[in-house]
Amino acid sequence: MNDQETQLLAKHLGPGRARPSLDVGCGDGALARHLHHHLGYRATGIDCAPSAAAIAASTDDNVHFQVMDFATDNLNQLPDPAYAVVTCRLVYRFITDKGAFLDRVRQVLAPGGTFWVVTELADRRTDDDPLKSLGITAHDVELLTWRWSTVKTVDLDRLACFALRP
Repeated sequence: MNDQETQLLAKHLGPGRARPSLDVGCGDGALARHLHHHLGYRATGIDCAPSAAAIAASTDDNVHFQVMDFATDNLNQLPDPAYAVVTCRLVYRFITDKGAFLDRVRQVLAPGGTFWVVTELADRRTDDDPLKSLGITAHDVELLTWRWSTVKTVDLDRLACFALRP
């Protein structure tokens, strides 16, 4: 994460005040650690790859990391029933059933909470760019932003940040 993205997180998520946050697809745990140590959330990071969760857990004893497939596993396995913030950084493009995924996010997002998504956009790359497929399409963006009462979008070069609230 660069300085611009960390500033956007602070602006759109605000201080955590020890409220729970959930980082879906946490990878090495950098975002979950940032939420905990810099913004003051009580962070949980989950990843379906055991190796990623193990790496993340080995770097910080203050943040809870666990192996979990958010799209299919029982949500009762999560340490909290609801989260003030759910984040999904550079993972949304890999979700096969985006509608079902978004329904699950809504299940665990606390009233007034924020779903923070950072993703690459396909239309930011040329048609001959082999990495174009890594971005989400305009249709994916429409599905992502549908049924939220508040949608804020910030562009970061090839990435877009979405702050979504019910």
